[in-house]
Amino acid sequence: MLEFSQEKLKELGAGITTKEILQQPELWRKVFKQYKDSKSEIESFLADISEKHDYVRVLFTGAGSSQYVGDTVFKSLIELGDTKHYRFESIGTTDIVAAPQATLEADTPTLLVSFGRSGNSPESVAAMEIVEQVVENSYQLAITCAKEGQLAIRASEMDNALAIVLPDESNDQGFAMTGSCISMTLMATLIFSQEAVDEKAAQVEAAAMISEELFAREEEVMMHFPASTKRVVYVGSSSLAGFVREAQLKILELTAGKITTNFDSSMGFRHGPKSFIDEDTVVFVYAANNPYTRQYDLDLYEEVKADEIAKHVVVVGQDLTEGFNYKSDIQLKEAYLVLPAFAFAQVISINAALIVGNTPDTPSASGTVNRVVKGVIIHPLEK
Repeated sequence: MLEFSQEKLKELGAGITTKEILQQPELWRKVFKQYKDSKSEIESFLADISEKHDYVRVLFTGAGSSQYVGDTVFKSLIELGDTKHYRFESIGTTDIVAAPQATLEADTPTLLVSFGRSGNSPESVAAMEIVEQVVENSYQLAITCAKEGQLAIRASEMDNALAIVLPDESNDQGFAMTGSCISMTLMATLIFSQEAVDEKAAQVEAAAMISEELFAREEEVMMHFPASTKRVVYVGSSSLAGFVREAQLKILELTAGKITTNFDSSMGFRHGPKSFIDEDTVVFVYAANNPYTRQYDLDLYEEVKADEIAKHVVVVGQDLTEGFNYKSDIQLKEAYLVLPAFAFAQVISINAALIVGNTPDTPSASGTVNRVVKGVIIHPLEK
């Protein structure tokens, strides 16, 4: 369906989301260029913090897909980031706002890295303000897709903050976060990874080229997703274990729950969640490139396949002898392997929406779920 005409896509209610999925590889290249152009400003901001504190808690946060960005990124950065001076963590704004006493450390210098497509989710600004109120030495880095959003505006008004507004194309107009989610993931990785710039450039370009080819292989992707599928499971390890929650959410959102989903780490899946599998289930196992970790992904893949219960069990990754194999001469590090993983999941989810008769651009016919969450009451935090 990615090759349908604009007229056909508009008729299906999929024109916006399809465009936003397909434009991503070029968007990632723009994000990398923005990083290079802003590198001095970003490094100066971080250096000012490091000069004041020997050790800083870097707390990635957001709500929904924006939280899953943090869940994905922080594991990559334990491998690639400066763990001598930073402690990387991911906690949703929903948890920070609801229970600051259980999520914030008043005496620990903290850099709150806030992700937000619109930057207008009520929890986003509330989390920033609560951190300012609770943490003695706090700093703010907002990575967002909308310069007019409250997240960007608030950060630009603060002396201890920096706002990074991603390219305009990252601000998805469709219901589900696609380009916004991956762009924020990529920018955060680029900022905190200690790799050389040339190495980052090579990894981004390889991920972009893999994903461009992946989109051209849509028919092959969908061979692994029968039209009769009723349940979907995504599993992975390391950074991919953080990402799979976003992968399953895309199907849940775009099909309005008509296809039910589950997710877990490859090793964790055996501990109860495996009960979810029935004869109408498709299981996607994302294989890590780290050779030690990959063993556990492939063990789980072989085990579920041998059970002969799920309709399809598919392994996805690089250098595979079966399943869906990304084609590239460059092996991606886990931090960048998540980019084509996002792309693969988005191809599945938009096609799944059409299979169940839903409109991907506006999937929530009831109107009870919205692009920007509504109905949230922020209660004042008493000291």
